[in-house]
Amino acid sequence: MKSDFTLHHGDTFEILPKFKNHFDLIFADPPYFLSNDGLSIQSGQIVSVNKGVWDKSYGIDEIDKFNFSWLEIAKNSLTNNGSIMISGTYHNIFSIGRALQKLDYKILNIITWQKTNPPPNFSCRYLTHSTEQIIWARKSEKHKHIFNYEILKKINDDKQMKDVWSFSAIAPWEKTCGKHPTQKPLALLVRLILMATDENSVVCDPFSGSSTTGIAANLLGRNFVGIEKDRDFVEISLKRKAQLEQNFSDFKNKILDLKILKEQK
Repeated sequence: MKSDFTLHHGDTFEILPKFKNHFDLIFADPPYFLSNDGLSIQSGQIVSVNKGVWDKSYGIDEIDKFNFSWLEIAKNSLTNNGSIMISGTYHNIFSIGRALQKLDYKILNIITWQKTNPPPNFSCRYLTHSTEQIIWARKSEKHKHIFNYEILKKINDDKQMKDVWSFSAIAPWEKTCGKHPTQKPLALLVRLILMATDENSVVCDPFSGSSTTGIAANLLGRNFVGIEKDRDFVEISLKRKAQLEQNFSDFKNKILDLKILKEQK
């Protein structure tokens, strides 16, 4: 089944308001605001943590204003039974949580992504940062949301799925078209979308980056709408989409959750 893959080159604050009650799921990986001229270790090399101008912090008040504004627009673009997932770390996740509560979203879970291969802590003065959080919320208290409980149970040895998931960082084959500095592993997005959408659902990523959300959505037969400001990342996204179309079966075979579901049919 061919699924739509629509990518808008532009600003979320201008494009997302055009979609009213349209999306069944929004996955967002917004700026973490952690580009503070610090250092980290990547592949054994000392590297800057700076991601770009879009990730620079201008203070907590500006971060709160940014998060409240885009989450307010996102709420209007969700269907009544729609839900939203936002990825973050301590740099932005508390601001996002406050904004969700102020906007009367219903927070459902906070999923912890435990990285199996995190970079070591450069300063040796803190614990190794090995997790990211994903807040999952529905549009309101009164509306129901999609939750594929039985599917999640199947891929978890027939046990209830817990809210801590272990995934490694992106594999080399996910970077062959180019790499986004905050790219998420495809396996993580597949599980999230599998959990909170049905076939023919429409999935949106308002900060699309290299469109891992879109690749995962299309793998599952879901339609995708992405919004990305940076032309270079749009080009990477289009290359990844073409790569998916050429190697669809190979992509599916590399995702453990999809292999488990196939074996259990």
